[in-house]
Amino acid sequence: MNNFSIITEFLLMEFSSIRELQILYAVLFLMIYLATLMGNLLTVSAIITDPQLHSPMYFFLSNLSLLDICTITVTLPKFIVNSLSGIQSLSLLGCAAQIFFFLVFGTTDFALLVAMSYDRYVAICHPLHYGIIMTPVRCFWAAAGSWLSGIVYSAVHTGNMFRLPFYGSNLIHQFFCDIPHVLKVSTPGVFQTEFLLIVASLCVVLCCFAFLSASYARIFSNILKIPSEEGRYKAISTCSPQLIILMLFLISIMIAVLSDTSDTSPIQNLVIALSYTVLPPLMNPIIYSLRNQKVTAAMRKMIRRMFSPFLENIKKLKIMYLQYSK
Repeated sequence: MNNFSIITEFLLMEFSSIRELQILYAVLFLMIYLATLMGNLLTVSAIITDPQLHSPMYFFLSNLSLLDICTITVTLPKFIVNSLSGIQSLSLLGCAAQIFFFLVFGTTDFALLVAMSYDRYVAICHPLHYGIIMTPVRCFWAAAGSWLSGIVYSAVHTGNMFRLPFYGSNLIHQFFCDIPHVLKVSTPGVFQTEFLLIVASLCVVLCCFAFLSASYARIFSNILKIPSEEGRYKAISTCSPQLIILMLFLISIMIAVLSDTSDTSPIQNLVIALSYTVLPPLMNPIIYSLRNQKVTAAMRKMIRRMFSPFLENIKKLKIMYLQYSK
């Protein structure tokens, strides 16, 4: 260890040394970031302002959209600023903060998807008891428990990773402080403890996946028993977004855990990272907005309310102009 210097900051990887391409990356990801913010903010605002959407399913959806905003904000703005400024350094505290908040929002996201799958299970398999089981208090505690589990899980991992100094190369071949790259420069004791924590986490994830598989198996078996085709379509349309997002989330985790970034090019590293940092927050509002008529109708009403005063003022100005011209 004495032959290595202690790391006090990390250097994030530049995906291009050409200044024009760096600016192009910044503009492209700024557009993706703004689109993600707009889609999720519209979803949250529509659910809050429309009383018809004040139900457990949309309560969980608003929490999911809020998590998507937080998740993409942890990584993408820093990358945009670095690309524009040309400064790739990130302090040790900044790296710890990125890992902590990314794990908080990612873990909470998964726990919330589990709660949403249970909500759909009760709604389809036990519709007569839905109001008794999914009460507002239980929904609140389910969301609060998801957030608490994310905070505790993240605190354990981040505390373990940064409890000892880092030695070796401080270059991270990624646009944010990615966990596998940070573990490469950690001490053997930290790496072994983190490996045990990851194995324990995978066991919990597998248990949750088994619960989700059983829930959706019961859901679709009950959907097939619905006599009317319209009823089956309505039930599938309410469950398919959660299932699509859940599969997208699990595939992203598998890519993040199983991919070996040591021998890949910078562009391949970027694509792998985007699959679990940017793609889920970007796709979630698209999936829910395009497939849920209530959410899209609430968005249209909200947008009309927002722009109606502006349109009324334009009409008044037009009438005044016509009167004055006469």
